[in-house]
Amino acid sequence: MSTAFTRYRPSHESLLLGAVVLNAELFALLAFLAVKGLSHGYGFRYLLYPFIWINVGLYAVWKTNPVRTNERDRWVALAIAIGYFVLVAYFGGLFGRTGALPGSLANGFRISWLPPGWGPALLYHNSVFRVEILPFKLIGYLSLAYLVYATVLDAAGSAISGVLGLFSCVSCSWPIVASLITGVAGAGSGLAATVSSGSYDISTVVFVVTVLLLYWRPTIRWGRERNS
Repeated sequence: MSTAFTRYRPSHESLLLGAVVLNAELFALLAFLAVKGLSHGYGFRYLLYPFIWINVGLYAVWKTNPVRTNERDRWVALAIAIGYFVLVAYFGGLFGRTGALPGSLANGFRISWLPPGWGPALLYHNSVFRVEILPFKLIGYLSLAYLVYATVLDAAGSAISGVLGLFSCVSCSWPIVASLITGVAGAGSGLAATVSSGSYDISTVVFVVTVLLLYWRPTIRWGRERNS
């Protein structure tokens, strides 16, 4: 049991780095509140959600070491991870087709100075498509894609054959499907409207559970250890 769970215990270095990061985030948030105040019509917890996405995602990536395998498996895993990122980024609102937009957003590029984590948001719209990059969502979806990459390599290197093994266990396939739920919090609907709907409460829970299951991926990992 101790061997199975050693990788999940934070080291002293991890705790120290985590404290530095949290202090920096707290300082940035307090500085923003001192200048702008708590406005925009949303509660304080919505100011914390971006940090949950960023911290959970980056910590999981930092602690994940993909298994060493052949070049073909790495390219297959990379292709699946890229496809996964494009999928969740689309449903998560980072890009898509242009809908009905106010005149000031109809065309062109601009930077929106939203609260830390939400912003600075990079926005681009034209008559065909839109790109709306919120920092915490970009980092979160890239983290998920990296964890999918590591999961595919685990599946390829285990007794569970290839990529089919990835979708044959609930603990591995559910996060890939469940992460699409984060699409209810698409940036295209506007920050105030999205927050007021409460969708980020749901999507943050789904994101954290998704990261945990992709990081843990017990069925594939234990299947490989039993057959090593």
